[in-house]
Amino acid sequence: MATLRQLEYLVTVVDTGSFTQAAELLHVTQPALSHQIRALESSLGGPLLERLPRAIRPTPMGRAVLPHARAALAESERLHTAARRAAGLEGGELEVATVYSVSLGILPPVLRAWRRRHPGVRIRLREYPHADQLQAAMAAGQADLAIGPSPAGWEGPVRDLGIEEFVIVLPSDDPLADTPAEPLALGALADRAWVRYAPGNGLADLLDQVCRQAGFQPQTAVHAEQTSAAPLLAAAGLGPALVPANIVPSDFDGLLRLPDPPVRRTLTAYTRTRPDPLTTTFADLLARQACVVPAHIQALATAQSPAP
Repeated sequence: MATLRQLEYLVTVVDTGSFTQAAELLHVTQPALSHQIRALESSLGGPLLERLPRAIRPTPMGRAVLPHARAALAESERLHTAARRAAGLEGGELEVATVYSVSLGILPPVLRAWRRRHPGVRIRLREYPHADQLQAAMAAGQADLAIGPSPAGWEGPVRDLGIEEFVIVLPSDDPLADTPAEPLALGALADRAWVRYAPGNGLADLLDQVCRQAGFQPQTAVHAEQTSAAPLLAAAGLGPALVPANIVPSDFDGLLRLPDPPVRRTLTAYTRTRPDPLTTTFADLLARQACVVPAHIQALATAQSPAP
């Protein structure tokens, strides 16, 4: 049966691409390292590494084994961390995973409040462009808690944080600035070239979906690699953008319109199993402090609501 030490050897050899460098990092002799890799290959029933003249490359079996090896090592580390911090909240490390937009719009004030309360606990943040990647990383044991859209078919605990609103961003001198301040049908922008998100970003899928429901495929003015760039590019006049309302600051100088029909998604915090005390404490603070719809966006929604 494979041991954690053997899995660590395998991952280190693959990451360094060299038995020599891996042996140095692991503080073992190269013959001992090679022996353990051969023992692991024998245990699993086939070669895991292909030894090339100037590199080491995983075989197809090695590529299949690697994600599980990494997950096992990560889970082992979390086990030791949980044991160390079980006595209290004075130290340790918490790994939090999320999607790009949440780390921009929701997490900063939560992390500020956490640091004031628990200065000895380090937060390690992992960011992902797509909710599917976030869920896969969480399932692979790469974080203690995930924050993002509702996970599909998730078997662990899930806590709702609120419903996120999206807004359409336009430049302040857009012709629509002279029209009544009310929700804007996406179809009214069908002939515009849009600020779109880079392929692989979950917000790119969302924009395509809502535009398709409105009866058109959005043209592309520019692809924004960074989520935070989308509202700035839209305000600069490159094209309309659909952005999570909570990443738009209160002093933003662009034109904001709520889409009609509304574009919303539920944000959640979720874990694989029953969380330990430190994770539970962070989740409780997150539920209290997370501002899913900021006050200036609530005011915008009130102002753009049709009169009764």
